[in-house]
Amino acid sequence: MTATAFTVAEPGIYPGVPDAVYHADPVPGGSLSSTGATKLLPPSCPALFQHDRVHGQAPRGEFDFGHAVHSLVLGEGPEVAVLDFADWRSKAAHAAREEARDAGLVPVLAGDWATAKAMAHQVAEHPAAGTLFQGGTSEVSLFWQDKATGLWCRGRIDYLRQLTGLTLSVDYKTTKDASPDAIRRAIHEYGYNLQAAWYMTGLEALRPDDEQRFVFVFQQKTAPYLITVRELDQQALDIGRAKAERALRLYAECTAADRWPDWTGPVADIPFINLPTWAAIRDTEEYVK
Repeated sequence: MTATAFTVAEPGIYPGVPDAVYHADPVPGGSLSSTGATKLLPPSCPALFQHDRVHGQAPRGEFDFGHAVHSLVLGEGPEVAVLDFADWRSKAAHAAREEARDAGLVPVLAGDWATAKAMAHQVAEHPAAGTLFQGGTSEVSLFWQDKATGLWCRGRIDYLRQLTGLTLSVDYKTTKDASPDAIRRAIHEYGYNLQAAWYMTGLEALRPDDEQRFVFVFQQKTAPYLITVRELDQQALDIGRAKAERALRLYAECTAADRWPDWTGPVADIPFINLPTWAAIRDTEEYVK
């Protein structure tokens, strides 16, 4: 299946769509993903969203490692090229990495590959996480139309399980710190509650008779590769849905006007900016008498 050979004309659940085909956006006229929705909202802005959509994002090493671990945990994903270098600093390592990327492979250092295998083993042995990645399908693509705006939306679920009257989505993430407090901060910082709400909304449109549940599996990237499994509470999901709805409205407005504003936008006066609330309170108590 190639990006040019596959297009989506009908809403549905599509297993087996290659990663490159999905990210090329097979919907004629375009669709919005949860990543794009997050990029439209603060602390980002529509101008950054549009730039990344037109020009793409440069490959990043941490993404390569994440893709490698995903391929082992999920049993599906882009092919990995394991390169026998200690690091990427030499010209030979740099050239080998670029050659792998040009061939459509994910370049990973041999040491990082060993770490990825250890992490995948830990997931398989984990009493909660191990069972979540059984009896379902990896890398499932969703395509649907938003009722309010008519816009096409898409999502790609790491692992989807169909149970009696229940659709269970599982999302696997690697992180520097898998402690619950760090995860709370990451959910807010990276918009993971928007992501969960986005996918659940898509599945509600495509499987309206099912209950929807979305579970995160966070794994620390350093030994002993600890794992935290969590499901968002209702407040976090409600906020995620509200953010997703705002992003869709903003996307519709920007698309209709073909204007993608930055943080300032067209204004007559230069806006004021204040300190973060916590800093203003602390510094007022310390310095303002």
